Amino acid sequence: GQSTADEYLTPHNDARAGLNQGIPSLSWDTTLESYATDWAATRAAAGDDCALIHSGGPYGENIYWSSGPSTPADAVQAWVSEEAYYDYATNSCSAIEGESCGHYTQVVWRDTAALGCGSATCACGTPLLVFLRKLKHFWKTVPRQ
Repeated sequence: GQSTADEYLTPHNDARAGLNQGIPSLSWDTTLESYATDWAATRAAAGDDCALIHSGGPYGENIYWSSGPSTPADAVQAWVSEEAYYDYATNSCSAIEGESCGHYTQVVWRDTAALGCGSATCACGTPLLVFLRKLKHFWKTVPRQ
């Protein structure tokens, strides 16, 4: 429903607007939602307690899992915090070992227009959230500060 879509869209669009780069807001895509929901259910049923395995599909994809209760906003905040490792001068990631900025760039990629997300409950009782974005990620389209 739209309330669920807003739970996912609002933190993404807030992060994009916060860059003050004129990045357009994302719209909700029900095809992406269906794909994400199916993948989350597949992962939850796999018996490996929701290992963070990507679908390998045609969309930009972030997957989030937490050991406790979490919301779509928690996931987006975790990814946006990766901005600390993004070097705008070289348009590249300068993350230390064990860190990355690929989730961040997926959130703020300028040419992304649509978002669709799904979730499932893992065997341990915590949610697995799958976020999909239209088109694959390209470094050159991350906004500069």
